[in-house]
Amino acid sequence: MGVRHPWETRLAVYALITRGHTMQHAAQTLALSRENVKSWAKIAGMTLTPGRPRIHPEPDTLDQDTRTPGSSYHRLTLPDRAFIQAARSMQPPLSLRSIAKELAVAPSTVSRELQRASIMDGRHGRQYSADVAHFHAKARRPRPRPHKLDHTRLRAEVVARLNEKHSPRQVSKRLLVDFPDCQEMRVSHETIYQALYVQGKGALRHELTVEKAVRSGRTTRKPRSKLPPRPQRSWLAGARLSDRPAAVEDRAVPGHWEGDLVVGPHNSGIVTLVERSTRYGLVGRLPGRRDSETVIEVLQAMISGLPQALRETITWDQGAEMAQHVKFSVATGCRVFFCDPHSPWQRGSNENYNGLVRDFYPKGTNFNTVTDGELADMQRMLNDRPRETLGWATPREKLNELLAGVALTP
Repeated sequence: MGVRHPWETRLAVYALITRGHTMQHAAQTLALSRENVKSWAKIAGMTLTPGRPRIHPEPDTLDQDTRTPGSSYHRLTLPDRAFIQAARSMQPPLSLRSIAKELAVAPSTVSRELQRASIMDGRHGRQYSADVAHFHAKARRPRPRPHKLDHTRLRAEVVARLNEKHSPRQVSKRLLVDFPDCQEMRVSHETIYQALYVQGKGALRHELTVEKAVRSGRTTRKPRSKLPPRPQRSWLAGARLSDRPAAVEDRAVPGHWEGDLVVGPHNSGIVTLVERSTRYGLVGRLPGRRDSETVIEVLQAMISGLPQALRETITWDQGAEMAQHVKFSVATGCRVFFCDPHSPWQRGSNENYNGLVRDFYPKGTNFNTVTDGELADMQRMLNDRPRETLGWATPREKLNELLAGVALTP
């Protein structure tokens, strides 16, 4: 029959092993066989392999008192577990409630600790080792992983594109286009959102120069209009959406635009145009007036630099500012067609574009105080923003493809 070793000997073995000593060192120190040490470690749920001693890690938060003033929760530390071990070794053992009171924790905390960490052994019954329990507690802790955006070059690219008011999804997909062979330059849009709103209380957001990192949008969809239909307008005759060429509908043919006004106080406003196939946008300022003649003049100036092949039609809502559309069509060769009443989805690209404009200039903005340079900068940023519907290409890139071989008029 083998030698019966007291439980205290096992506790000494566990203390050496959990502090990084080898199986051979533990056996020699305590005058035991290596098989004894290996068997006891296995019973305690630890696997030992021959080799050099493991370096014992520096004390971490599990070795420190994590009590917060006013809070009843804290993780059990190694001294806490040592107290539990000593209290349960007393004759008679200290009750769970007495231990919990001494440690200032709930009795259930002590109960769970003993159920989870006790070692079952045929000779000594159910026993508790503070060193083994603390060893397993550390092993269960999730290991912190480096954040993807800790990569300096990738983080700089993400910040630069967010400053251009690209959405996290646009940033993520465009990085695949711009760095197709570089794994380090890939990041999911969810990771960017996490960095903006979760990690370190939005640490990434503090590096941006723009006020908003993403478009706010609405949390619910707006109901469609329940207003009564508008009265008939003579200037709509022959220019309704049903009169528009069928080729416009599938967006395969370039040169078809959608337009509208974005207005502000003091009769201020801008004209916006979006090309349906490329999503390329144009912006023109209104000179403090929004009558039809003024809008037509601004529109004519906006498309005057485009080749004729890229100015086929414009789809507008039924606003009275386009009452003189015939004059515009005669001067430019570009026909105008009008959506049905209260049907903004029939010119959805322009509606979306106007939403992007409002991200720069919210409702209530007086456009009379916005400079031409600021409007041009907004137009540039929107045309250089990658779009999912374009396969993460930009509107400018798509327009340049159309203009290949077609020179813009001076």
